[in-house]
Amino acid sequence: MTTTPYTGPIDTADWHTGGEPFRIVSGSPAVTGPGLTVAERRTVAAADAGAQWTRALLCGEPRGHADMYGAFLVPPDDAGAHLGALFWHKDGFSTACGHGTIALGAWAVATGRVPAPADGTTDVVIDVPSGRVTASVRTAGGRVADVTFVNVPGHVHARGVEVTTSYGTLPVDIAFGGAMYAVLPVAALGAGLRVRARDVTALIAAGREIRDALNDADAARHPDDPRLSGIYGTVFTEEAGPPVERPDGTQQLHHRNVTVFADGQVDRSPCGSGTAARVALLADSGELRLGDELRHESVVGSVFHARIDRPTTVHGRPAVVPAVTGTAYATGTGRFTVDPDDTLVPGFVLR
Repeated sequence: MTTTPYTGPIDTADWHTGGEPFRIVSGSPAVTGPGLTVAERRTVAAADAGAQWTRALLCGEPRGHADMYGAFLVPPDDAGAHLGALFWHKDGFSTACGHGTIALGAWAVATGRVPAPADGTTDVVIDVPSGRVTASVRTAGGRVADVTFVNVPGHVHARGVEVTTSYGTLPVDIAFGGAMYAVLPVAALGAGLRVRARDVTALIAAGREIRDALNDADAARHPDDPRLSGIYGTVFTEEAGPPVERPDGTQQLHHRNVTVFADGQVDRSPCGSGTAARVALLADSGELRLGDELRHESVVGSVFHARIDRPTTVHGRPAVVPAVTGTAYATGTGRFTVDPDDTLVPGFVLR
């Protein structure tokens, strides 16, 4: 690992998945070093001044913004994966990122890093801090049509945990989808709040309250790996329409959500790992069955389609492997530099 800031130039490929940005960084030495798993790299990077400086440079203003998101590409854990990814945001390094996995799959195929047929499906295998995930990239006419993110097992951690907030005492469910999420209907807040853009400021404040209260109570301890413990995000949900029965006897649920993650960031996409946590909860309650589909809509109207890939168990308790389908688009490339006279490096955020 580096222990000094890397001043570039740093080349990036910028994408978005459902409106959520994803900055791919393959040239930075901030997290290089042999013999480490991706999970171990996250732990070391979080304590490394050089890695944090480079993250802040690319994420904060004026090169980014408070809701920026991205990843350093790192070596995979072994030859069974195509690449490793160390996800970052304005507050540090995250354990999982579904929208980023979708973007990485699309990028790897679109750039030829992982060869793919003009028409067909290609699996891009990626090691991330929460485990090994797969981005199944469907191509049509030589272009990426969509990407299905097959996640690590998701499970319900707790139901009906009471949280005292400025909106009163709220019952909150906790589920794991690569990270721990607190999930509750937005209607539980009252005050006429909905999953809509004009309510985002209030939902950020409420999401922070809920996250902090649950983390203060140590309510989200992962059963296997303490590095995956703690509430990462709060997911506010609402039904966008009644379930639709399909001719084959399965159904499509239509829900809307806004996910407030890290310290007040708002996911513009329906949130890949948050959607995975939602699949685990709906499967547990019997609302989402094998073969059913969740149409999950974001606060900006973008959509992921999610399903149960297969049932499994976690410590003898029912769990599911979620699959989330979306797509990503390139928005540009960048070459970031640092002027030695610039007094505002590595950058700043105003939230």
